[in-house]
Amino acid sequence: MALAPPFKMTPPVLLAPMAGITDLPFRNLVASFGAGLVVSEMVASHDMLNARPGSREKAELGLGTTGTAVQLAGREAAPMAEAARMVEGQGATVIDINMGCPAKKVTQGYSGSALMRTPDHALTLIDAVVRAVNIPVTLKTRLGWDEGMLNAPQIAQRAQEAGITMITIHGRTRCQFYKGRADWVAIRQVKDAVSIPVIANGDIVDAASAAEALTLSGADGVMAGRGVRGRPWLLAEIAHRLYGTPPPRIPSGSEFAQMVGAHYSAIIAFYGETLGVRVARKHLGWYMDTAGTPQDLRRAVLTADDSRSVLRLIAMACDACPEVAA
Repeated sequence: MALAPPFKMTPPVLLAPMAGITDLPFRNLVASFGAGLVVSEMVASHDMLNARPGSREKAELGLGTTGTAVQLAGREAAPMAEAARMVEGQGATVIDINMGCPAKKVTQGYSGSALMRTPDHALTLIDAVVRAVNIPVTLKTRLGWDEGMLNAPQIAQRAQEAGITMITIHGRTRCQFYKGRADWVAIRQVKDAVSIPVIANGDIVDAASAAEALTLSGADGVMAGRGVRGRPWLLAEIAHRLYGTPPPRIPSGSEFAQMVGAHYSAIIAFYGETLGVRVARKHLGWYMDTAGTPQDLRRAVLTADDSRSVLRLIAMACDACPEVAA
């Protein structure tokens, strides 16, 4: 699948932006296995412009690296445009606009999926960002705010007219949050409404669910999020099964332990010892879920409070489970 120049994405299998998860160390690891595009955590435009603590870590993209997008959120056109110019100037190659986050702290600020309630206002933000930069701008939304406002097709049409080059649809409404099942069939209405690529998102956890999502939605590609936790090779596995790309080498035993240890070390280097130890725990928990680590070792890994101890325990925990689920 080719997008409007200069943005080309092959294969059309994407890593979803996830708050507190898709930081630079994790995006680098996922990209090392193979992915069409990896998207940063959502970064609030005001936070970036005001250099709020934590915004650097979220926006740190390995800027200048292809296959990476920075996701911006906001409620005012001018700050969104200025933040977009800033990340473009730092080397970003793609900007994604967040109109899909369902979190109350975001929607109460009239950002994220709350923008679907005011499409005229949302389009002022989209237009401002597209006009501010010379790189592709994409959009991520949900089906609508609730069952009474399923306006994603109309918003997608207007976004395309404003210059958006790709749109990702999470197959739920905002009011569903992550409950129930993603409605991949409903995404087809968005696909039928536009000529730009449409990406299906929601409940894509393996190659089988990705294939079904493509069939039901008619989408041009898929985006996976929660299913990638603890399985950074998942996007590459989906791409192999659906698009014939080379199969990823899925690590097990000592190789799995080495991968987890390297990711852990990258987290510590990125955040520093004190914060890094805390940030890493969720990733370690997911890795140990994947490996089926015994509870005693799991507890030891997740309660250790210094990185050297954790690295020793990682080897023990992962080597104890030589078979890792793909």
